[in-house]
Amino acid sequence: MKKVKYYYNTHTLRYEKITTPLRVRLLQVIGYIAASIVTGILIFAITFRYIDSPKEKILIRQNTGLKESYALLEERVKQLELQMDEIENRDNGVYRAIFGSDPIPDSARIEDMEKKKEVKLVQQLSEDALIEGIREQLNKLSYRTAYQVKSFEEINNLVKNKAKLLDATPSIQPISNRNLSRVASGFGYRIDPIYKDRRLHAGLDFTAPQGTPIYATADGIVRDAGFNTGGYGNRVMINHGFGYQTIYAHMYRIKARVGDRVKRGEVIGYVGNTGKSTGPHCHYEVHRNGVPVDPIYYFYNDLTPAQFDRILKLAAAANQSFD
Repeated sequence: MKKVKYYYNTHTLRYEKITTPLRVRLLQVIGYIAASIVTGILIFAITFRYIDSPKEKILIRQNTGLKESYALLEERVKQLELQMDEIENRDNGVYRAIFGSDPIPDSARIEDMEKKKEVKLVQQLSEDALIEGIREQLNKLSYRTAYQVKSFEEINNLVKNKAKLLDATPSIQPISNRNLSRVASGFGYRIDPIYKDRRLHAGLDFTAPQGTPIYATADGIVRDAGFNTGGYGNRVMINHGFGYQTIYAHMYRIKARVGDRVKRGEVIGYVGNTGKSTGPHCHYEVHRNGVPVDPIYYFYNDLTPAQFDRILKLAAAANQSFD
């Protein structure tokens, strides 16, 4: 039952009932509501400051799990990067070296990584810092892997062509020279027999009686066979493929014809004294990718180590060339 309050009115000398104006009642209600709201906010803030809600506890557990998973993935990515580094090093230092192929420069790998957009497995992930970090690492590994696959395909082709490469690589002397008495002048700067000045002698001179057979030093196709006005005289030029080309000059007679497929050890002509020559001999050159190289390093098929050491010393003598 609601209590009724009275007060004593000194003017009327009577007890009168206390009535609260509507304005005061409204202010009281508003004050009560405001105080309740403030109290509730304080309680809510204190509660959620020091006490986790069930949802927050679930999120915390999930976050902890994600961090642990990320740490494991990051460790795995580091291991994969180390493995990829080892594969790339072996690719350049071992596999390509075996087949005489130039190593792939790092700049080419990086350029290919930037150009290729084929691997986009994780492009749609959130940009959160942790996810973005591992996404970037995985993308780099994906690009490197894609490039390495292409490199291994190239090496696989090299393996398939290894037998052809060996057949196409000059590896014997152009004339029979078991006692090594035929080497007259080596590769390098020598005194020219005609002009008497030092000039690059781009091959080896093998002396032999006129008519001595001259052999192809590797399999190939005869590119030129005839008289050369540049001083070579009767000359045969053979294209072996894989960047190799050999020249046999000053022949007495040419047996090979342009377009012929010749095998290593096949007779292609005979020693002579044609062109700019001071005596019967075979001038022999080996070109690799269009550049003359020292033929002395292409006799591994018919020389022992001791013989190679001897012929190396003979060819290094700074004497006068025969052409």
